[in-house]
Amino acid sequence: MTTVSAIVQPPPPSRRGGQGPTRAVPLVRAAERRLLHWCKTTDPALRLPDLPEGTDARVLLPTGEAFDALRTRLTDAGVAHRSVRHWIEDEVITTIGVDALTVTTALTARARRDWGGPTADERAHDARDAFEAVWDAHGPADVPEVEHVPAADLVPAKWLDYLPFPTLNPAQAHAAPAVLGSSEHLVITAPTGAGKTVVGMLAALRAILGERRKAAWLVPQRSLTDELDRELATWRGKGLRVERLSGEYLTDIERVRAADLWVATTEKFEAICRASSLQTALAEVGCLVVDEIHLLGAPERGPLLEALLARVRGADSPVRIVGLSATVSNADEIASWLQGSLVSTTWRPTRLTWQLPQIPATSDRTTDGLLRMRTAVELTRRVTGDGGSVLVFCGTKPNVRTTALAIAGSRGADTSGVHIDDTDRLHRACASVGVGLHYKDWDHKREAEQRFRDRDWDVLVATTTVAAGVNLPARAVVVRDTRVGLDDIDVATVLQMFGRAGRVGAGEREGWAYLVTSELERANWQAALVDGYTVHSQIHDSLPDHVLAEVVQGRITTLPEAEQWWLRTLSHHQGDEDTEPVTEAVDFLVQHGYLALDGPKVAVTELGLLTARLMVGTRVGAQLRAALSRVEVPTDPDTAEDLLIHLVSLLVPDLAHAPVAEPQRPVVATVLKAGGHRDRIRPSTAVSGLGSSVASAPGDLARAALLLVAHSPELFTRPGRTIVGLPASTLFPVLDQAPRHLAWLAAQGFTRTVHPWVAVIAADLARRVRWRRLGPTRGAGRLLWMCEQMAPPPHTDEDVPRLWQAARSRGLTAPDWPQVTPPRGCRLDQPDYAALLRDRTTGAVLTPTSVTGLTSGVLVAWSDHKAVDTTVAEQATVDHPTATDSAIFTRRGDYRATGFLAEHYHALRE
Repeated sequence: MTTVSAIVQPPPPSRRGGQGPTRAVPLVRAAERRLLHWCKTTDPALRLPDLPEGTDARVLLPTGEAFDALRTRLTDAGVAHRSVRHWIEDEVITTIGVDALTVTTALTARARRDWGGPTADERAHDARDAFEAVWDAHGPADVPEVEHVPAADLVPAKWLDYLPFPTLNPAQAHAAPAVLGSSEHLVITAPTGAGKTVVGMLAALRAILGERRKAAWLVPQRSLTDELDRELATWRGKGLRVERLSGEYLTDIERVRAADLWVATTEKFEAICRASSLQTALAEVGCLVVDEIHLLGAPERGPLLEALLARVRGADSPVRIVGLSATVSNADEIASWLQGSLVSTTWRPTRLTWQLPQIPATSDRTTDGLLRMRTAVELTRRVTGDGGSVLVFCGTKPNVRTTALAIAGSRGADTSGVHIDDTDRLHRACASVGVGLHYKDWDHKREAEQRFRDRDWDVLVATTTVAAGVNLPARAVVVRDTRVGLDDIDVATVLQMFGRAGRVGAGEREGWAYLVTSELERANWQAALVDGYTVHSQIHDSLPDHVLAEVVQGRITTLPEAEQWWLRTLSHHQGDEDTEPVTEAVDFLVQHGYLALDGPKVAVTELGLLTARLMVGTRVGAQLRAALSRVEVPTDPDTAEDLLIHLVSLLVPDLAHAPVAEPQRPVVATVLKAGGHRDRIRPSTAVSGLGSSVASAPGDLARAALLLVAHSPELFTRPGRTIVGLPASTLFPVLDQAPRHLAWLAAQGFTRTVHPWVAVIAADLARRVRWRRLGPTRGAGRLLWMCEQMAPPPHTDEDVPRLWQAARSRGLTAPDWPQVTPPRGCRLDQPDYAALLRDRTTGAVLTPTSVTGLTSGVLVAWSDHKAVDTTVAEQATVDHPTATDSAIFTRRGDYRATGFLAEHYHALRE
């Protein structure tokens, strides 16, 4: 049989440069002509060289008594100096004794200063600019206290009760007139912590109360829908209907239609845009509030947001866009693209100082991680020792646990024998000394949030979920890692993290932020932070996906219309005027069956509709279908399931590149060796010793997780922190991703765009994975499908388990019962239930080339890869003399087949 590795290559991994962000275009700067000698120091014995008369000499140094003598010497020598709390950098920027502006930087260390070599290029200019920013921020002249403005001075009286405070801060007061006094698109930029949420509230209230229209509020992450939903809880008490929409919450269509305000992730809102049942409600939306609109430049989320905004931008749009953004260097360009206005403020209620502690560069990841962790522990000790609170951001969940445990140990907690995967003991050890952890699947996340807010705990170690908007401010932020998972961290994310430092909500007036960098990446990071974040369109890589979405929604019906759509994108606005990529995208979609050409017209196919509705990437889908068409047709269920699992794990990027922590690699290898069979996972079969911790191959974690569900479903029926030694928090994210792509393959039985064996196996696996807590075994898919049909959203999650248990208690193994009245717990009325019964394949009689007794559907007959199909109305026959097997599929999702598929997938096997 053709091997998977012989026919497919995994998608390329994310960029892992290791040298920090680089400028797209080098800056052209004038030579520094001044006599200049600027020092950052942590050395109380610092001695400056002899400097020519007229030299601009400055020193930044720490506060504290240990530096009093140095301050005296500098004053006596006429050298300007400024003292900064929690100062840790050593750097010299000079034009003295050199031919050009030069910078020299030392490693950050408590015991010694290891200086690097001097550099005389644009890095020296970046170092100069970074020095000057800190110098200016810590000048002696205090900025006058800016008075808050009574909200009643700017906001209609009837709206005041909807606002969280009776006054507006300077940033809010600056933006309010533009938000309330016009209907144009707006981009509102302000530093993190300046209160942009209130500005978003004003925009939403103007649409809801002022215009009697709906508003939608888009946020970039699911966790932020929770945060914003809590902030808007008072609106519900005043009669406004606020509906939270994210992947974690099933959608009640009627409640969505009736809502005044939708709070949604961009992905969920786009799914609503593609749902035909909600088009009338969408037409009532008058304002689109876009939180973190600068994420237009993010590789993952940016393209979808750009395509969405491209539809409603323009001065004549019936939907107003109000984008809220942290400070970005090209905010005016974004506003110009929207054909709106920019409202910008630099006001921040606190002063923020950022620094870049530098560690030695090493190619050994373990050593690099240890150096970063030690630096984070030391910085945390400094700030908390001065009575401050600290947020420590880590790039992975294991790094969160490792760093939290190290900080706890440094504070005197008993950490002996505590392993980072023993989450109960880890939590107790960390909590005993005021250290909390925070990431998506951490059981004590809510407790950590509350205790950190209440200042019961003064350290929180977290992943980026806190950076993106969860309101957990601190005195200092330490960014331990310059990668998030496999991705290099981007400047926008770092600035969001930095913005958590010194927030007024924490009672702070000053904030400190640290990004731990290696000596290879520090200069590039300093340049990036000096420049600030610039939004660049990322839509090119996923262009076919967005063209398909526009065709599905009727905005593109011809190639010229596709070219006109391109003119509305940010990418075109930023200078990419070539329309060839759009033509190529249409050609790709036609070639792979997503679109069909009818003269000058383009029309979406059933495959295209399915792909857009499930939001499966068109390139990923094409790769999956191509790979599946090249493998030999399996003849037994074990081979079929293992083959499908392998291909899906390898070709879906989110699954292929799911990171595997080094301690877990031998366990993953053991599971793969055992094929996911629990009874084969024994000490004698464990992968250990030499070579057991080598880098895992793409897709290994997803493949191991899916094989465990397929062959050892009983492992998932009881709550537990680990499954055969793998943390549930590691397995479940990939298991939550897989069903969407499996469901996409399953639905193609009816569209006849994959081989029937693929559709049947995918349908069964998709539901076994989704409902894994019920322990369904092979063949359970049809019965689970029936339970889902009887429990439509938003009741699916709670009702399907009850219906499943009821069916199993009666000995049912398939949805082929004769009763015509809805069973207890069914949410369908009698007519809908009767229609469901007609959409089953129950009672159909199949031969290799014919079917009788099927109300409607499709029949596919095949011999190896040669397949012939036809539509069915009660009965049908196909002309395929050599056919060995056949299958039928209904539009609603039921199926039946001959051969091994009949034996193993028509009904649950006891």
